Amino acid sequence: MIAVLSKVFVVGVGMSNVGRFYERPLRDLAAEALFKAIDDASNLLPDFIVVSNMLSSQAEQENLASLIADYCGLRGISGFKVEAACGAGGAAMIAGYSLISSGLANSVAVVGVEKLSERSTPEVARGLAYAADADFEIPYGISFSGLNALVMRHYMDKYDVKRDEMSAWPILMHENGYHNPYAHLRMRITNEDVLKSPIIADPIRLLDSCPMSDGAAAVILASEDVAKKCNDTPILVAGIGNALDSTDISSRFELDSFLAARVSSERALKMAKLTPKDIDIAELHDAYTINGVVTLEDVGFAPKGKGAKYLYDGRFRPGDKPSINPSGGLKSRGHPVGATGIYQVCEVVMQLRKDFPGVKVGGEVGLTQNIGGVGSNITTIILRS
Repeated sequence: MIAVLSKVFVVGVGMSNVGRFYERPLRDLAAEALFKAIDDASNLLPDFIVVSNMLSSQAEQENLASLIADYCGLRGISGFKVEAACGAGGAAMIAGYSLISSGLANSVAVVGVEKLSERSTPEVARGLAYAADADFEIPYGISFSGLNALVMRHYMDKYDVKRDEMSAWPILMHENGYHNPYAHLRMRITNEDVLKSPIIADPIRLLDSCPMSDGAAAVILASEDVAKKCNDTPILVAGIGNALDSTDISSRFELDSFLAARVSSERALKMAKLTPKDIDIAELHDAYTINGVVTLEDVGFAPKGKGAKYLYDGRFRPGDKPSINPSGGLKSRGHPVGATGIYQVCEVVMQLRKDFPGVKVGGEVGLTQNIGGVGSNITTIILRS
């Protein structure tokens, strides 16, 4: 039994817009999000900074905690960077949570930032492929899209899922993201648009895929004593869980389910003393349509093989329980890789506080799930108002 020494609250959130910001350096995006979060936390200055990122080395910059703290006038605080591929944001939240629950810090800034526009599309695609197995997958030339396409083809064949049923996911994401002022792709799409979009890796089409995005998001975490002094809307981190699977997909126990998604959500829900039926809102990691559909089932929101069919029949829209990705998810909001898990937390926190600027669904309990690799490193977080 794991003993939780101190409760941890989110007392401030901040986000930059998501897009392609060729003229803005990484540190500038991070500073925008961090200053917004500090202001939201009644100007609480953190003891510690934890930075989540995946590909800063492609921009020829490491040591991000020092870089960002210095740029923001926070010399002297403690900090470090966390990397867990596309799941870096969730992993950084675990680090920040641990610092406070253990008593090592009273307040922690968790800052996710990614600047993909520093490099060409082929360079970024190769960087993302490093989340796969460098010995047993990358040498054969398969891309990250190709690996997810294998999962999608297997899933559709096994459960007799039609193309139109799978398309329900990106259609809903773009409808939600159309209303999100932070989103990268604010446009509505139709089933015909999905079917006519170019094939990326069959059966994945362009409109099954998230955009490559720049962006930064930040949360301020605080102990219970500090949280009471900040504002009257602290959000409790009620549960947090992480799980790993094989990096390569060829040795998985199954391809139509992510073990790490299932186990991490079970751990987070158990810690929060809740079940999937208690969740009002969820932000799931949909870098590709298949990721969103599979994790719907792995978290427990739909039976196996029924996620896409439920969506096609009208489930999981704003006002349903749970409402899925009212932000538009990675598909529409965008995917600033190392920052995505932090965007998810910010979005759910704002929904629970009832001040999200896009589609509002409210509720009292929210869930985020952030995926690294093709389901190889996954963090699930439960938040309560």
